[in-house]
Amino acid sequence: MGWFSRAKAPTSAPVEEDAADRLQLPDDIWTKCPGCSAILYTKELRRTFGVCAQCNYHFRLGAQQRIPLLTDRHSFIEMDSQLRSTDPLNFRDTKKYKERLKKAEKSSGSIEAVITGRARMLNIPVALGVFEFSFLGGSMGSVVGEKLARMVEAARDERRPAIIVSASGGARMQEGIFSLMQMAKVSAALARLGQAHIPYISVLTDPTTGGVAASFAMLGDVIIAEPKALIGFAGPRVIEQTIRQKLPDGFQRSEFLLEHGMLDRIVERATMKEEIALILRNFGFGA
Repeated sequence: MGWFSRAKAPTSAPVEEDAADRLQLPDDIWTKCPGCSAILYTKELRRTFGVCAQCNYHFRLGAQQRIPLLTDRHSFIEMDSQLRSTDPLNFRDTKKYKERLKKAEKSSGSIEAVITGRARMLNIPVALGVFEFSFLGGSMGSVVGEKLARMVEAARDERRPAIIVSASGGARMQEGIFSLMQMAKVSAALARLGQAHIPYISVLTDPTTGGVAASFAMLGDVIIAEPKALIGFAGPRVIEQTIRQKLPDGFQRSEFLLEHGMLDRIVERATMKEEIALILRNFGFGA
């Protein structure tokens, strides 16, 4: 009977939107821009220092990626690379703090949330600290504060300008008061640096929040930020819930803070090294 009846052609199952979104090329070949949703060739994105050529969105960079962009070739010499966080409070939430530290070290490739060292920037000797946001959100614990304080003290002793590139979620809750004390310790070291008439340049990247933003990130003699970086103490959602008001567009972004006098300059990533070197020459450092 099948010879005289026409069977219906099989209908293909509709492709769900979520499934269609999953049909993407491997992440190591293409990268989707969060700013404009453009699909970017990853190798080309690396050549533009992690900046979208379509909308100028600045992707987050790790410390190991950022240091070569700011320093002369092979000039960076790390300081205090052996310092590691401990667990002074024997802290535990859903996991032990020690377990979180091990996981963060493995996933980030760094043993702490900041890397410090001596370097040269267009032949100008500097002391440089760069945050690693992928290590527990760049949170500031005892070791982060100690490394930064030692770096600033070395800058004062050797009469080198100090530069800190911040990318942090703030103080590290697992270390409690020990973490909060780092705000005062680093700020005091920077005050002594200022008394020695040595400049401190603060570079704010996305995001710079919490205790870092509330202390040394805002103490620079010159404060620079990357475009559209999130900068503030508490998050916008927390502020809205507290004051029960709608925040203006672009609140806590670099452009908003520059307009309201919180920043000195917004600088593109590709020219950051040259801009900082020019500022340091105006302070009398370098040829």
